[in-house]
Amino acid sequence: MVVEPSPKAELRRQLLAARRALSPAAVEAAAQALARQALALPELAGAGTVAAYVSVGTEPGTRALLDALRRHGARVLLPVLLPDNDLDWAAYEGPAGLAETAHPGRMRLLEPTGPRLGPDAVTEADTVLLPGLAVDGRGMRLGRGGGSYDRVLARLERAGARPSLVVLLYDDEVVARVPEEPHDHPVQAVATPSGVRRFG
Repeated sequence: MVVEPSPKAELRRQLLAARRALSPAAVEAAAQALARQALALPELAGAGTVAAYVSVGTEPGTRALLDALRRHGARVLLPVLLPDNDLDWAAYEGPAGLAETAHPGRMRLLEPTGPRLGPDAVTEADTVLLPGLAVDGRGMRLGRGGGSYDRVLARLERAGARPSLVVLLYDDEVVARVPEEPHDHPVQAVATPSGVRRFG
């Protein structure tokens, strides 16, 4: 019996294939443009603490943005992947404070080397920058399917925390419709290399 891929799995496959086709020059140019667009967001310009992440491979680049946030005086928290796919957090102290970590069955990640602050540290963030593969006009985000950020969003909800949620994507990853499940949370905005879009 052939099992058909779910709509989410099929959309992920298409989007990841498109990312793999990007040249290093295109990825770098998009990263610089994305940093400029994202910094124009009031949610970032006025944030005291930002939970972010270090992009890997052909993900929309975040490193220029991380450094710009630090220069603007924000405290930047970065995730550390735990064995159960939950996320711990540590402060970003600059590129020298990152180390490549190999996680079995996962891609190699750049993670902060400083003291771990615990999974609940994310509840202190004014803004949470989320990785993703797509977002639709309702603000529904499609992640990679590992569940790490589903746990983060559930943790924020349990704590009564209300940070701004912003997903960082390429321009063509703003799509007509993202398949959703009951646990999915909408984001307030998407930043892409060509601009910012807000959702109601």
